[in-house]
Amino acid sequence: MQDPYSILGVAKDATDKEIKSAYRKLAKELHPDLNPGKKDVEARFKDVSAAYALLSDADKRRRFDAGEIDAEGNERMHPGGGGGGFYRDYGDSYGGQGFYTQEGVNPEDLEDLLSGIFGGARGPSGGRRDFKARGGDVNYSLRVPFLDAARGAKTTLTLPDGSQITVTIPEGVTDGQMLRLKGKGGPGYGGGPAGDAYVEIRIDPHAFFTRKDNDIHVEVPITLKEAVLGGKIEVPTVHGPVTVPIPKGSNSGKQLRLKAKGIKDQKSGAMGNQYVKLKIVLPEEPDTALEEFVSNWTPSDDYNPRKIMGAA
Repeated sequence: MQDPYSILGVAKDATDKEIKSAYRKLAKELHPDLNPGKKDVEARFKDVSAAYALLSDADKRRRFDAGEIDAEGNERMHPGGGGGGFYRDYGDSYGGQGFYTQEGVNPEDLEDLLSGIFGGARGPSGGRRDFKARGGDVNYSLRVPFLDAARGAKTTLTLPDGSQITVTIPEGVTDGQMLRLKGKGGPGYGGGPAGDAYVEIRIDPHAFFTRKDNDIHVEVPITLKEAVLGGKIEVPTVHGPVTVPIPKGSNSGKQLRLKAKGIKDQKSGAMGNQYVKLKIVLPEEPDTALEEFVSNWTPSDDYNPRKIMGAA
């Protein structure tokens, strides 16, 4: 991946707010749902998502700026060939996986280790001692699209040896949550059991939705006519679009609650809510009819939207 700052089009000293704003602008422009079948646009969207995932994480951004990790989160090699840590990315940044050994000894090294401890001792029958050892546990890092995390999904994890395993993403999984895959770790020695695999879930941000606990928040634009007269509009949710009534006289910032349209709690099974924040958006191009109407409109004397601020 290229330099994440260049991908988002921000300076290296950009604030968190500037980085988030740049990401949202690009994500809305490049989102696959708005560009079906355009592989080049999808690839750019993946790069933008990966760049934001790195720069929005304060620790990863600090380590990248310090040269400790590269743009894909890989530990940089230090002089002398030593790695900077145990983590290595495996696969691309969007849906890619990482891996590192958590504990245990490689089977190839275990026999030499045991020989060193027991001196190649033999059992009473003269045969070599039989040793059994559990395989090492292995950790993986798996990037998951926002909606897959919200709704649950199945995905494929590619292991370092090229083999693949299917991972079930639970509905409502949280960022940083660790999934345990029993027996999917390193192989045992001498007939011992295999270790376990632990999969750390890293959730990619979404272009429109944000998650707070089990609630979903989204800002939805409405027209001036819809704000004044009210009406019904279609609003996206993580479970699909729904029709929502807009009250008459709705201002920008008004918040509507969609009950049980959020995230399912993994323990209780209760559904969170979705909160819709309305934003009045005028036409991008000048509207002569609207301008004429407003110029001839005389508001009542007690109408002063800045009155609460003490303005005369």
